[in-house]
Amino acid sequence: MIIKFKNTCKSYGAEAAIADFNLDIQKGELLVLLGPSGSGKSTVLKMVNRMVSHDAGQIYFHDQEINSFNVQDLRRRMGYAIQSVGLFPHRTVAQNIATVPKLLGWDTQRVQARVNELLTLLAMDPKQYAARYPHQLSGGQQQRVGVARALAANPDVLLMDEPFGALDPISRAALQAALKQIQQTTGKTILFVTHDIDEALLLATRIVLLNQGRIVQVGTPLELLQQPANDFVVNFLGRADLGLQQLSMRSIAPYVKAIEGAPPTHVIAHSVSLREAISRMATLHVSALCVVKEDGTLLGQVQAADLLENKHV
Repeated sequence: MIIKFKNTCKSYGAEAAIADFNLDIQKGELLVLLGPSGSGKSTVLKMVNRMVSHDAGQIYFHDQEINSFNVQDLRRRMGYAIQSVGLFPHRTVAQNIATVPKLLGWDTQRVQARVNELLTLLAMDPKQYAARYPHQLSGGQQQRVGVARALAANPDVLLMDEPFGALDPISRAALQAALKQIQQTTGKTILFVTHDIDEALLLATRIVLLNQGRIVQVGTPLELLQQPANDFVVNFLGRADLGLQQLSMRSIAPYVKAIEGAPPTHVIAHSVSLREAISRMATLHVSALCVVKEDGTLLGQVQAADLLENKHV
């Protein structure tokens, strides 16, 4: 366990923003705080790095109450990325990313290696982008630099407050995919705030659904979809879309079969969801697809009849 909330409360005047909040966050989770506006998502996130102080209860970081830390030391162990990015306009991309490592006294060679590593990880060629200034980047590129800066000193935890909310759908989808890959590759613990249901279902290893400062349900995306705790969960996730959302959570892997006869013309990756496979078949007007690994190795085929029967949902 890396973070623990124990009977944590936060009030603004007579209004309780967070009430009796209890949650254990495990190392390596991508935990999404989801809920309507005013539900307390951002308040929970900001209490972790003491941008907002809790009024009662405890918050532990590595089994130590956060108020016992020097606040600057605490924040340097937690990367922070927000929607508005907040890059320094007078600093280059490389200088922005290097902000915390330099504060920690890293030598120049180590800093440069880390900058290059993160830009490469986020699909930005260091030779092309390191010397640019923020105004010379697109919104999506600026957000990538913001994520790189948050990761630069290899923090224990990455805190993200609706970081992709202002982006166009294409840039947003690309960054969501990049973040998911980073989390799976590095095992980084990430707390991610969003009010976007599809984003939460796509990214989360677990979702904490909040309403009026209280936890309504905690679980994996599939658990919330298949075992909603009450009517609020069902209504918030969208009653009409539950079937499609469950398809998005399911892999095509159980449906891959050996190819008999001529192989299908079109190809799909083995990692895609049932929803993606069915959509692809409908778009192409085909009843079967070849399934391949990332390296192109052929695994077999999936057929529309098996996917639509969908015994595993």
